[in-house]
Amino acid sequence: MSCSYGTNVGRVGNFSSSSVALSRNGQSFGRVLCRQRGLGSFSTRSLSGVASSRPRIAVGRCAAGAGLGCRGAGFGYRVGGSSRPCTIVPITVNEKLLQPLQLELDPNVQTMKYQEKEQIKTLNNKFASFIEKVRLLEQQNEVLETKWSFLKGQKHGRNTIVPMLEACIGNLKKQLEALGCNRARLETQLKAVQEALETNKKIPESALTNQLPLINFLLLSPLPLQDVECFFLNKAELGAKVGRMEGEFGFLRVLYEEESHQLRAHISDTAVVVQMDNSWDPNLDGIVANVKAHYEDTACRSRAETEAWCKEKKREAAELARMVKKLSGEVRSAKEQCCKLETAVADAEQRKEMSIKDAKSKLTELEAALQKAKQDLARQLWEFQELMNIKLALDVEITTYKKLLEGEESRWVANTNTRPFRSMCQNGKTNWAVLFRAALW
Repeated sequence: MSCSYGTNVGRVGNFSSSSVALSRNGQSFGRVLCRQRGLGSFSTRSLSGVASSRPRIAVGRCAAGAGLGCRGAGFGYRVGGSSRPCTIVPITVNEKLLQPLQLELDPNVQTMKYQEKEQIKTLNNKFASFIEKVRLLEQQNEVLETKWSFLKGQKHGRNTIVPMLEACIGNLKKQLEALGCNRARLETQLKAVQEALETNKKIPESALTNQLPLINFLLLSPLPLQDVECFFLNKAELGAKVGRMEGEFGFLRVLYEEESHQLRAHISDTAVVVQMDNSWDPNLDGIVANVKAHYEDTACRSRAETEAWCKEKKREAAELARMVKKLSGEVRSAKEQCCKLETAVADAEQRKEMSIKDAKSKLTELEAALQKAKQDLARQLWEFQELMNIKLALDVEITTYKKLLEGEESRWVANTNTRPFRSMCQNGKTNWAVLFRAALW
């Protein structure tokens, strides 16, 4: 039989405790905890892990003593005053606090320390290289400031591109104003021509007889008037285009020469000598290597940019030369076309004169034929009148003979036999010749 107990005096607050008692005969005892009066609540728990005994908890509270609970072999006792049961509060135990502490060293600590040491060395090297770069940048700054002051003292060439462009813009504005004035004038002329056309549409046909030769020429001319107008319009348009192209080519050539001159003036190299105080002795090998690599890279990029710029300018020059050849060919073809058009116009004028002569001769012949036709018409009218008179006389005679024959017929019908008269009629028609001979007989 074993028994254990514990006391806690002078502590404030709630507390909990647990004990495990293992007995040989399967008995379990409770652990008694006592606190001073009025200092808080407590709880106990006893466990037994042998046989079929179940744990039982006894809690007591007294004014001046302690409560005791015990479960053994079927008996119990209580010391002190009266005790009363209280509610059991659940308790959560953090099992990690019961585990033993591991005081072994981490094997990665040495590796981490070595890595930190290497990082510190690398940072020190970088800091030293940064100091060298700062020194180099100071030298470059001094060089650039000296160059800047030197270039400020130089007299730069006059920029002639901007005045040239301004003059070209002013010229284009003047041309635009002139075109606006020409447009207004041409619109006025167009309105006048349209009014004249409307007036000509209202002219009577009698007034157009005077313009018969011109109409015949326009109708009989082998070269249409629209083709002549198109030739002249194409000639004027090509001349204007040639002039405009020549002006643009001259302007671009002058502009290209000015840009080339200014670029040559800017490209001219300037040598500057700068003296600096190098009192400290740095590690120049790395600096020289970095500067050399930097300047080699800069030189390669500058060389590539210069080659690209030269190729671009050569390409532009080749394009301009090709454009000049193309424009020269167009001008040559335009001149040939102008010569052909002039020859065609001269031929058209000759054909026009010949056509006018033919038209005049044909007009004379037509007038003679018209006069002859008028005479024939007058003669035929006179003959027609005579024939009408003869016809009228014959009609009168026929009417007279008809009346005489009808009178004779009626007399014969009344006085004589009608058989001979009926024999003279065939198909309901009277044989006037037989009747006439009968009347004479």
